[in-house]
Amino acid sequence: MTSTMTTVLSKSGQIVLPLLVRQKLRLSPGEEFDVTIKDEEMITLRRVSRPPNWGLADLLLACPSSFKISERETDDTAPPAA
Repeated sequence: MTSTMTTVLSKSGQIVLPLLVRQKLRLSPGEEFDVTIKDEEMITLRRVSRPPNWGLADLLLACPSSFKISERETDDTAPPAA
C-alpha cells in the first residue's frame, strides 16, 4: 500500500515523519535510517534493522578479562493455566 503525505524540511535540515507513519511502522526515537538519492527528485529512507542485542558480542569480546558463561538449567514444567 502506497500513501503520500507532506512534511517540511526545517532550517537545520530535519524532516519530521508524520505521526501516522511513525505509528504504522512502530518507529521509535533513535532509530537509524539509510538515506539514498535515487535521482534529482527522489530520496528514499530505509530503516536499518538491528536485533535488540546488536553490538553486545563486540562489547563482551572487548572485556579486559576472560569470563565463562555457565550452562543454563532447563525447566520442563508446563506454564500455569490462565
